[in-house]
Amino acid sequence: MTGEKLFSQNREISISEFFNKNRHILGFESPQKSLFMIVKEAVDNSLDACEEYGILPEIEVIVQKADQDEFIISVEDNGPGINRKEVANVFGKLLYGSRFHQVRQSRGQQGIGITAAVFYGQITTGKHAVVETRIPGDDLTYRFEVGIDVKTNSGIIFSETPGIKEKPHGTKVTIHARGKYQEGKQSILEYLRETAAVNPDMDLKFTNPEGKTIRFQRTIDELPKKAVAVKPHPYGTEIGDLQFVIADQRNESITQVLQNSFSRMSRKSAGEVLANANVEPEKKAESLSLQEIRRIVEAFATVKIMPPQTDCLSPLGIEYIRRGLRNVYEELKPSFYSKPVTRNPIVYKGNPIIVEVGLVYGGDLSPEEPIRIVRYANKVPLLYQQGACAITKAVSEFDWRQFGLEQRSGAGIPFGPMILLVHVCGTKIPYSSESKEAIAQVPEIVDEIKQALRISARSLRTFMRKRERRGKANEKYRLVAQILPEISAKSAKVLGLEPVDTSKTISRVANVVLVRETVEKDVEGFSVKCSVTNYTKETWSFKLHIAPASGKSSLDTFEVKDLQPAATQIFSFTVNSDTPYSETEYYVEGIDPVYVIGAEALPPDFHMREISYEVED
Repeated sequence: MTGEKLFSQNREISISEFFNKNRHILGFESPQKSLFMIVKEAVDNSLDACEEYGILPEIEVIVQKADQDEFIISVEDNGPGINRKEVANVFGKLLYGSRFHQVRQSRGQQGIGITAAVFYGQITTGKHAVVETRIPGDDLTYRFEVGIDVKTNSGIIFSETPGIKEKPHGTKVTIHARGKYQEGKQSILEYLRETAAVNPDMDLKFTNPEGKTIRFQRTIDELPKKAVAVKPHPYGTEIGDLQFVIADQRNESITQVLQNSFSRMSRKSAGEVLANANVEPEKKAESLSLQEIRRIVEAFATVKIMPPQTDCLSPLGIEYIRRGLRNVYEELKPSFYSKPVTRNPIVYKGNPIIVEVGLVYGGDLSPEEPIRIVRYANKVPLLYQQGACAITKAVSEFDWRQFGLEQRSGAGIPFGPMILLVHVCGTKIPYSSESKEAIAQVPEIVDEIKQALRISARSLRTFMRKRERRGKANEKYRLVAQILPEISAKSAKVLGLEPVDTSKTISRVANVVLVRETVEKDVEGFSVKCSVTNYTKETWSFKLHIAPASGKSSLDTFEVKDLQPAATQIFSFTVNSDTPYSETEYYVEGIDPVYVIGAEALPPDFHMREISYEVED
């Protein structure tokens, strides 16, 4: 066959055709993962839309089984809705989006995600996606059947029907797709759980194929900081970037182009760059040679330019991490929540990046298994390719042994009862692949993650040392409280004397504050009495918090005032419950918990409601 004949067989392929042949690039590489990707892309879209328009998100996800390996996935939100004229493009045209050219943090930017989900459903079942949407102020909700013309990479509207729905605004997308549903690691439920952990402002309801509904309720009514679009920074510019900018401003001088197109670029800075590049400041941009453009790009690095703006980022922040961790992992009853860490921004290739870390420790987590690393990039959970991720590399290279965790040879993921949340946010996260499932192992980012880990690990080490001291105090009190009364009683018997009160002696020796409870069942429920005895030489005033128990719906507070040595204060409360009573959890505030037996330090993320009790001396 001649070269001419071979060439005659070539033809242009559309973006849609390319992704049809290379679905794995977008993450649709297996039946289980494909189902997960559809939910992920739809939920990410909903969260981005709600965040952009200042709406507290309410999202419902339903996965139904239609056939042996066919599922119906629907995701509904209360977002701003979509203009009727844009539906075909948003859901049917790959590489169509409003945020691709914007320099700001967002979950999705390429205009691929939700369209790829619609595309996958169409090629695996032959069925169209259904989109129902309503914008604020519109009286009607419009229902569209949407498909994709693969050859032209364009959306097709097969039907448009107006209707009435209760929600004043929002979007619901329903997709039929082949796949496999299962729970556990790397599942839809796991993704939703981890999404809820970093979006405590979200109310999320999920119904699985068996009809079981799981809900993650909103725990904070404040919206996250909104990311603002900014101009690109000169330090991250490449030759092609500058050529692209010049093409749009051909008639402007190169000085004006630099000022108009880049952040932190004043007239003075532009002048220094052009002087170092040996380019005339007033030269028209269209007349620049490739060599001059190359020199300008190289000259950016020779001039001291202010760091990039950070209002283009939307980090989680301390309160979001704290509320999210407690909301999702409270059922594991962790004994320690670290104070979340939000680092100052670093700059990588001219783009700001922020690293955040939070951790929970103890409770029902297994001490025999590796710690669980929960990875995020721009608030999106990273469930796949853990081994290729910069976060995993930083955790594995960090020496956890000095902070109380088991780590063989000082490398690798440590063992211990801990969940570690690491969030990396930026305008241009360097991912290891097109499916954006792992952050590339860039040394600057790995080192910054380690710095954040060190701060959290120090707080964990402090907690573990206090717990060790508390354990020693418990053992000391147990021995003293048992042995001294027996010695006293036997000595009195031998000497023929009346038994003496040993409480003051125990106070001088034991040096603890003891919290004990007694429980009696009555008609209404359980009557609980809590006694606080001071076995120290000091006088104490502090707060004793009662954690919610079965039948109790809130955290109550008891004021311990001027508790003298060897004195006891008692307070009572009732637990209304028809179920067996489980022991109340007590927390102290205003006293070093090292000196307390029977109560723990108050976790920093507990919301307290003050209630006074009558004290019995």
